[in-house]
Amino acid sequence: MLPAAAVYYFPWEVKSGALQEGQSVRTFGRLTRYEPEKSQASLTTQHASKEHHVVINTSFVEPFNPIIGAQYVVLGEIETNEGVEGLRICARVLNCVDGVNIALLQKAINEQRSFFKERQSHLEDAAVQHADIN
Repeated sequence: MLPAAAVYYFPWEVKSGALQEGQSVRTFGRLTRYEPEKSQASLTTQHASKEHHVVINTSFVEPFNPIIGAQYVVLGEIETNEGVEGLRICARVLNCVDGVNIALLQKAINEQRSFFKERQSHLEDAAVQHADIN
């Protein structure tokens, strides 16, 4: 069985601890560190004058040619980070997307969320109407 479709989360949401282990996620950030001996990388994003770091397990995407300072998009599952407080993402896909307009990507993620929220609301309304008819 395939895992559920991954939803985009902002890096500061990944670090909030609201996500469950095994949950599929997509996020983005600037590659600031790569440790091949540990199969670990770090993506960093600036938000509200604060820097947010997301730790990435790269064991499933190696070997890859890291470009420190480039923008990356990661798709993977949340896992507990043994020995370190917090979560990390076990990457299934780690793509360099240098040149992507991050502000526009954030706007697109917010628009997608609004669309899904509105669609869910319409589905719930339709279910209630259908239940009232029967």
